[in-house]
Amino acid sequence: MAEPLWQPSQEQIDRANLTAFMRSVEQEQGLKFGSFTDLYEWSVQHPERFWPAMWRFGGIVAGKKWDTVVEDRDMMPGARWFVGSRLNFAENLLRYRDDQPALVFCGEDGSRRSVTFAEMYEQVGRIAAAMRGMGVKTGDRVGAFMPNLPETVLAMLAAASIGAIWSSCSPDFGINGVMDRFGQIEPKVLFAADGYFYNGKAHSSMERVKGIAERIPTIEKVVVVPYADPEPDLGGIRNAVLLADFMAPADGKPIAFEQLPFDHPLYIMYSSGTTGMPKCIVHGAGGTLIQHLKELMLHTDLKRQDRIFYFTTCGWMMWNWLVSSLAAGATVLLYDGSPFYPDGNRLFDFARDEGMTIFGTSAKYIASVEKAGLEPGKTHDLSALRAMCSTGSPLAPESFEFVYDKIKRDLLLASISGGTDIISCFALGCPVRPVWRGELQTRGLGMKVDVFDDDGHSIRGEKGELVCTAPFPSMPIYFWNDPDGQKYHEAYFDVYPDVWRHGDYVELTEHDGMTIYGRSDAVLNPGGVRIGTAEIYRQVEAMPDVAEALVVGQDWDNDVRVVLFVRLAEGVTLDEEMIGRMKKSIRANCTPRHVPDRIIQVADIPRTISGKIVELAVRNVIHNRPVKNADALANPEALEHFKNLPELQT
Repeated sequence: MAEPLWQPSQEQIDRANLTAFMRSVEQEQGLKFGSFTDLYEWSVQHPERFWPAMWRFGGIVAGKKWDTVVEDRDMMPGARWFVGSRLNFAENLLRYRDDQPALVFCGEDGSRRSVTFAEMYEQVGRIAAAMRGMGVKTGDRVGAFMPNLPETVLAMLAAASIGAIWSSCSPDFGINGVMDRFGQIEPKVLFAADGYFYNGKAHSSMERVKGIAERIPTIEKVVVVPYADPEPDLGGIRNAVLLADFMAPADGKPIAFEQLPFDHPLYIMYSSGTTGMPKCIVHGAGGTLIQHLKELMLHTDLKRQDRIFYFTTCGWMMWNWLVSSLAAGATVLLYDGSPFYPDGNRLFDFARDEGMTIFGTSAKYIASVEKAGLEPGKTHDLSALRAMCSTGSPLAPESFEFVYDKIKRDLLLASISGGTDIISCFALGCPVRPVWRGELQTRGLGMKVDVFDDDGHSIRGEKGELVCTAPFPSMPIYFWNDPDGQKYHEAYFDVYPDVWRHGDYVELTEHDGMTIYGRSDAVLNPGGVRIGTAEIYRQVEAMPDVAEALVVGQDWDNDVRVVLFVRLAEGVTLDEEMIGRMKKSIRANCTPRHVPDRIIQVADIPRTISGKIVELAVRNVIHNRPVKNADALANPEALEHFKNLPELQT
């Protein structure tokens, strides 16, 4: 009988926010929950009671309470939440105004800065006053071409205080990638840093900022934040001003927080854009706030005294998720730069130095730390650390073991999964439940998540499509430039009527957790049997000589054959012996159908800006189909390695 990798102690369970929430609901509503499973079932059966309970527990600040919790609760999409309420997102994140650090920043160049809650409120007020002074109003768009700096957070909060809509891209985007995004939404203001640091080098952003300002006529002001250069030259950039000069006229008056409807637009996020122009996904202020409070306070057990970190750029939804921690009064730790410069200890140095209590990162990063042979638990004082979150791709079972063996034994390891589409998660951690090898602990409270087969039947103990069968507050409120909702419908509702299909290939486990096998649109189908790509990656990437891998299905001889591409460690060449070892491992630990027909060494593997491998783009290349938007890739030149490969012609 398998044992869990971690069990919370009774003291940990008693102290958890989740336990306090369960008790408060029991008292409010005359209920008795025997277990977390009981709470989950109640939350999805009675959303009109669960979400108001979360509103109260999260202490949401609002100018007006709701008239109706949910209208048209059976419409998906179409349900409306907390109708009649008026609130402001920024006001909720700025509710604390004391001398506790709100933001602590560490840069790759060694710089460190701290901003208290009181200082944050004052600086946000000055930026907001400057934005109002130039005519920014509710509904205007504010763009950011920024590294993960404190100023990025301050500018977002200033925009949200007015009711302007925030959208950000990380500075490693090329100009076409930025134009594909900001060109659609037409911002009025652009915040941009002069440059950024990565892998030991300073990179200037000024030419791209100049080009963006020239090509988007709606931009009335470019606010430049000095970072790589303390005195950047603004010459040639249309309507450019340094942040300090932009803020200078503001007089420090209290912030006028616009009281807006629950579903007022807050953020515009973007699909990856690897199959065409990125879709502009608009998220509402209230839905984002209450969902993030639920996930941070209940599923992550975030408290005021916590110091929470997520390794992310400002172009990934985990940045938005992280910043919402301010609403709980926690200190947000920001890092910008390479996590492996000068070596793989950099983020663990940050964790040690800052007393980090919650460490968020990607599954790829954890695997890379393991590959590098690091043992942070031995080399670093991580006594403050009590939770680690992982997302971006499925966390391999071996990585679960690595975290507990080499990082910390007494730790909540929360493998979480959701996406830009919902600016949140469908599956999360649970501080009152054990952690099992290779499993996400639970479905999110209030999220009626199920697994469907191809015919739309609910299944257990089998792999299928991750779906959500009832509305939830953080669904997109709409897509930009999609007046009839057609793009929105095609993105999620074109397979199962009135049911959200997320595009993940998953299985619900006997522990009421979830295992993810990869994206369902990348599922392999040899001989008509569906195979998740993650199952193959787990075997191959465990090998020391394999840096990373990518697997696709190639249409061949009226069937599909499995093709595995590998990028090997420096100086290693693929040979028949290594191919044999790979096939043997896959056959032994998966099934014979998982064994690739072809294993091919490549020099590089293409990724999105946020670090996700792009199986579909490679599949298009090997079938001589166009890749519609290579600008969405961090390394589009890598696609060249997959063109006209002789190994795929026979």
